[in-house]
Amino acid sequence: QVHVVESGGALVQAGGSLRLSCAASGSGFSVNAMGWYRQAPLNQRERVATITSEGTTNYADSAKGRFTISRDNARNTVYLQMNDLKPEDTDVYYCNAVIRYTSWSNPRSYWGQGTQVTVSS
Repeated sequence: QVHVVESGGALVQAGGSLRLSCAASGSGFSVNAMGWYRQAPLNQRERVATITSEGTTNYADSAKGRFTISRDNARNTVYLQMNDLKPEDTDVYYCNAVIRYTSWSNPRSYWGQGTQVTVSS
């Protein structure tokens, strides 16, 4: 069983920084990709940044130039360094991990419970 846990959300002033962390724990699996998503209307989630196990990154336009995603494959951990935060960044941020079990090659997606980021003006 894989568990995904994220942390690092907080209340910060505009222009400040946060670093979100997320780890996928368990055994018998490998990570294909991990990423950060924010809660959107209608219970949808919007991609903020993703990174594959090979290191390929993708960013939402709003995150480019301010946020940096990185990973530690050995620890199945992903980070999101958030700089120059703006009030519009306020949201619940969810970590996602796409994994493959060693006994079954089909990928599966797991979500963390979310961490609240609040940016005051």
